[in-house]
Amino acid sequence: MIRFSETENGVSLLNNDTEVFSFRVGDSPIAFGKAVNTYKMSHGSFRISEKTAELSEQKIQNIELQEKKLTVHTPNGAAELSIIKNKRLGIHLTGFNGFNRMYLKIPARKDEHVYGTGEIFPELDLRGKKVNCWVAEHINALQIGKKLIRQTFGIRNTTRKQRFSNYETYYAQPTFISSEKYYYHSLSTARCEFDFSHPDYHLIKTDSVSDFTFGFADDFEQLLSDMTELLGRQPELPDWVYDGQIIASQGGSEEMLKHYRTAKEHGLEVNGIWIQDWEGRRVTAVGKQLFWNWEWDRELYPDLDKIIKELNAEGVKVLGYCNPFLAVEKPLYKYASEHGYCVKDRDGKDYLVTITTFPAAMIDLSNKEAYDWMKGIIKKNMIDFGLSGWMADFGEYLPTDCVLASGEDAETVHNVWPARWARLNREAVEESGKLGEIFFFTRAGYTDTLKQSLMMWNGDNHVDFSIDFGLPSVIPAALSLTCCGFGLSHSDIGGYTTFFNLKRSEELYMRWCEMNAFTPLMRGHEGLNPELNAQFDASEAVLSQGAKFGKVHKALKPYLKEAVKYNSEKGVGVIRPLFFYYDEEKAYTEAYEYLLGRDILVAPVIREKAQTRMVYLPDDEWIHLWSGREYSGGETEVAAPVGEIPVFIRKNSPVRDELLNIKNI
Repeated sequence: MIRFSETENGVSLLNNDTEVFSFRVGDSPIAFGKAVNTYKMSHGSFRISEKTAELSEQKIQNIELQEKKLTVHTPNGAAELSIIKNKRLGIHLTGFNGFNRMYLKIPARKDEHVYGTGEIFPELDLRGKKVNCWVAEHINALQIGKKLIRQTFGIRNTTRKQRFSNYETYYAQPTFISSEKYYYHSLSTARCEFDFSHPDYHLIKTDSVSDFTFGFADDFEQLLSDMTELLGRQPELPDWVYDGQIIASQGGSEEMLKHYRTAKEHGLEVNGIWIQDWEGRRVTAVGKQLFWNWEWDRELYPDLDKIIKELNAEGVKVLGYCNPFLAVEKPLYKYASEHGYCVKDRDGKDYLVTITTFPAAMIDLSNKEAYDWMKGIIKKNMIDFGLSGWMADFGEYLPTDCVLASGEDAETVHNVWPARWARLNREAVEESGKLGEIFFFTRAGYTDTLKQSLMMWNGDNHVDFSIDFGLPSVIPAALSLTCCGFGLSHSDIGGYTTFFNLKRSEELYMRWCEMNAFTPLMRGHEGLNPELNAQFDASEAVLSQGAKFGKVHKALKPYLKEAVKYNSEKGVGVIRPLFFYYDEEKAYTEAYEYLLGRDILVAPVIREKAQTRMVYLPDDEWIHLWSGREYSGGETEVAAPVGEIPVFIRKNSPVRDELLNIKNI
């Protein structure tokens, strides 16, 4: 419970009688300024430079206190601080005209930990880091180039991390939670920078003058529940998504059915087949990519409409793919261009964006006619056609120098563009009356994505064990999403990005497969260059692994459904950090283990050729899933051959026996 309290020198904000913030005449907790950004975008990656023209510290001149409202006056304006529901502090700014930069200092402890600001791949605890909160491709062109050189010459990098300042992310959100059990959220849509490197304060720079909110709680579940009450939550998933795994196939109807028969013959629990090239395929210099024309490619997939019905009768769903681009060689682009449905450049021409090696046009989601047109395409060509789900890709690429039909400034719309794309997909599902039957999953996001998207996936990870972009990176990524309030996420089994001698091994596929069995969704991907990658049917050993862990995932269905329901009702993610329940220093920094719900601890094997894994177990009683051996808290080395991912069940779990029984499937 938070409240204001007058002191001899001013006013304090108390949380359970402990001072959180203090406000005194003469203090300068906030500053404002003027600046101009310059952006250079290449393949969804941004170089941003800033020219600052003015900076004005705002000293508190006067304080007015009412019971649940504090007004703080400064030379250029005022801040109204309102207590909401005794747990949330809303800050509304008035005045400060002419400024477009805001600098906020938040008191911090040296031993504090912070998490969030979007989907962060290389780190979980951001204390000591500086984060650029701007939606972009996760891997920029410079990083890809460096990795190409390393891979070409066989230089491996599985432990050393890149400079954190070089990272970008698909999903940015101006939100963080603190180990002090509070959260911060900005209402800004502009770029933000979080500086957590100072020992006694956090510095937040926002490229706009925007209101913001703090929330407080006694534990992390309450904290996430309040945050998502404010920002939104995801609904429950369709029942069928838990019934095994979604296998990936490309190349046409014959190939799709061949993969399905192979899977069934080897005992895989197949609940879906994902055919991302249902609308056509293009082969480029970087691999097998897609023709972005959102209509059934009858030549590549003859009789697909009949096949979908036949597979549905067997309890197997078919999923597809779409994004907010249009291939310039195809009919849908011609129609959209003729009707003015594409994002424009400053000369009034369609703004063509280079993705990998080819240009594409972007549907202008600010244009209601274009928005409704694209929504109608999804409803007719995907939902009515019979697809039960799809990857709603991209959303990061809106150029800051484009011209939108709405007249909005693209720089301030850029971050929210992926949320608008998610909303379009969500409306298509809901207006078709299919929410709870079919679902889509998104890659990019911002604040409103929480209440619009049905699930995230962790994007185009590399098909290796690299700590930055490979299998290990998806664990802190999922945990940081949870800390932002987005509680449903998964990754491609085996990763995606493939080039030269960076190709998926059988071992990597099997390790990723066993990890993803302990996530909300199991879904494969053939990758950028399928022929270079080990697939689900690469060998008898890989098929056996897939059969085993598809059954494990299906056996977890009651547990997973309950965790997903809890996320829908309370906003507490399915994949959770250890510190949510264990107030231990190691729990606050452990980035490569996670709790699945409350009662399962998962420690994926993140090193190539490893046969054991050092596991940190918080202070509790745990039972090793595969051996049945009991452990207390501490660090221990456990056997971890392929097929025995380190998994521990909380001994005091009310469903302990049911969870332990999944090894007997």
